[in-house]
Amino acid sequence: MTTASFAPLSNDTFLRACLRQATDHTPVWLMRQAGRYLPEYCATRAKAGSFMGLATNVDYATEVTLQPLERYPLDAAILFSDILTVPDAMGLGLSFALGEGPRFAKSVRDEAAVAELQVPDMNKLRYVFDAVTSIRKALNGRVPLIGFSGSPWTLACYMVEGKGSDDYRLVKSMLYSRPDLMHRILEVNAQAVARYLNTQIEAGAQAVMIFDSWGGVLADGAFQEFSLAYTAKVLALLKKTHDGATIPRLVFTKGGGLWLQEMGQLDCEVLGLDWTMNLGRARQMVGGAVGGPGKALQGNIDPNVLFAPPAHIQKEVIRVLNSFGKPHDDKNSTGPTHIFNLGHGISQFTPPEHVSALVEAVHQHSKALRR
Repeated sequence: MTTASFAPLSNDTFLRACLRQATDHTPVWLMRQAGRYLPEYCATRAKAGSFMGLATNVDYATEVTLQPLERYPLDAAILFSDILTVPDAMGLGLSFALGEGPRFAKSVRDEAAVAELQVPDMNKLRYVFDAVTSIRKALNGRVPLIGFSGSPWTLACYMVEGKGSDDYRLVKSMLYSRPDLMHRILEVNAQAVARYLNTQIEAGAQAVMIFDSWGGVLADGAFQEFSLAYTAKVLALLKKTHDGATIPRLVFTKGGGLWLQEMGQLDCEVLGLDWTMNLGRARQMVGGAVGGPGKALQGNIDPNVLFAPPAHIQKEVIRVLNSFGKPHDDKNSTGPTHIFNLGHGISQFTPPEHVSALVEAVHQHSKALRR
């Protein structure tokens, strides 16, 4: 599939902000924007019968990816999928029970299981790549499409624990007692994630995001060795351009603000921040100056703000935008830019009309900031 097969973009604000180019407003999209808070999503999921039934069906995955864009003037779409498709393709058997998180039929906890691991055949993930192409066509140039994967460390957590965890006991036990096994898992994961994201790019993804959802649970030192180093490996293997277009790479580590200076050294365009970090401080640390190198920043309102009344949501949006400060407006140069997002995924209990208030406030106030 070449970009010639796709409609030209009518709204490239998100991509421009990723590349630290001046934009007329701060672009906004939301992590998990296609999800259970939308009644139309729940209706489609009921038709699909299960989460995996939804994710593995190209038509359903396309339908739910576009649903939030029908409701809200968002500046990007994100592929509807799950971060755990890669270990599933490694043969671990992913399932989702209604109301429960993901779990694997097989976990990776001993030498034999680790030795068996290998980069999966990407044909097992064909449903993801077909969905990327289908969504890109259905978007018809409305906004860019973001592809994504879990980070090597975050995938390893689920692979060892077998499901989500409160204390990370099993994965950390391996990390401290058998670091050799942990490094082997992470090496396989890094190769697999890079191949997976590159294939998404070939299928039509216009930016790719690495979710290091569990990076922040690591001790200082362990984060650098077991998470950051392998995220850097993935980035080094990613396509920087495809069909003549630059493909921005975004990295989000929940709880990673502590290591922002080190993350600023990553070979990526955008760093995502959770709500614990002040955007102005982050801008000083890694945002760079006009004309110089730096990272675009993404984030970082607390998703629970969306449970407050619309007037309070608007106030918090203004506070977040003001904390970043005025984005640069020199159309002939690069400089500090901001992409508005939540500091983590949207809650399934969020009232949909509150999201309208958020998106409207971002667009309005960010335009006012540029006057």
